[in-house]
Amino acid sequence: MTELPGIVITGASGRMGQMLIQTVVQSDKARLVGAVERAGHPWVGQDIGQAMGGAALGVVVTDEPLEAFAKAQAVIDFTAPAATLQFAKLAAQARAVHVIGTTGMSDEDIAKLEPCGRHAVIVRAGNMSLGVNLLTQLTKKVAAALDDDYDIEIIESHHNQKVDAPSGTALMLGEAAAEGRGVALADVSDRGRDGITGARQKGDIGFVAVRGGDIVGEHDVMFATAGERIILRHVASDRSVFARGALKAALWGQSQKPGEYDMLDVLGL
Repeated sequence: MTELPGIVITGASGRMGQMLIQTVVQSDKARLVGAVERAGHPWVGQDIGQAMGGAALGVVVTDEPLEAFAKAQAVIDFTAPAATLQFAKLAAQARAVHVIGTTGMSDEDIAKLEPCGRHAVIVRAGNMSLGVNLLTQLTKKVAAALDDDYDIEIIESHHNQKVDAPSGTALMLGEAAAEGRGVALADVSDRGRDGITGARQKGDIGFVAVRGGDIVGEHDVMFATAGERIILRHVASDRSVFARGALKAALWGQSQKPGEYDMLDVLGL
């Protein structure tokens, strides 16, 4: 029997890192072959299962990503932009599928992924869940159907440890709304209101970020006009939805040619 694809998880000690490890270990379609943390992290050198407070899994946490990637068919990466750019280069060297769930990446960061995509498969998305990607498509269709008499507001809520705003998912929804209207999001994005701001500009796409407690992720896209509102909503109550989507992307990427893809490609939407 052909051996199952080997998966490496970066940022192994983080919330998503641990959820990804659990998801891969529980899967009958993949196997965990590596766990990566930054140099000096106390988990380096420990068995990842024991570091997470459970039984040994036979995978030792390492701070040598290339060594880990060389043994893998895919890397799943929910870390930080600077780390992700380094991991992209190493995954390309190893010819491993690189699934990127990292948020907060700038346009400049994203452009730097292009050379890596010539050598390996990259699947990058602001959100890996099926529901959010369906919401993205719905947002685009509704925005295309309604004119700018309908104000678009994107309201997102996350836990109090999230470091970037708006969320990657909110920006993905904003891009979908802008595409539906045939405009560039950069030209109509309104991300900050404080003080005497004046009336709302017609055609703008507004963003509101809420941070508190342990909220996993909630996103509303509101289309508001005189007399009515249409609200499209997605609520994530468990990070496992993102982990399952990321694993699906890693497995899908095994049969693809080098290039840059997103979850709409993975899901065939």
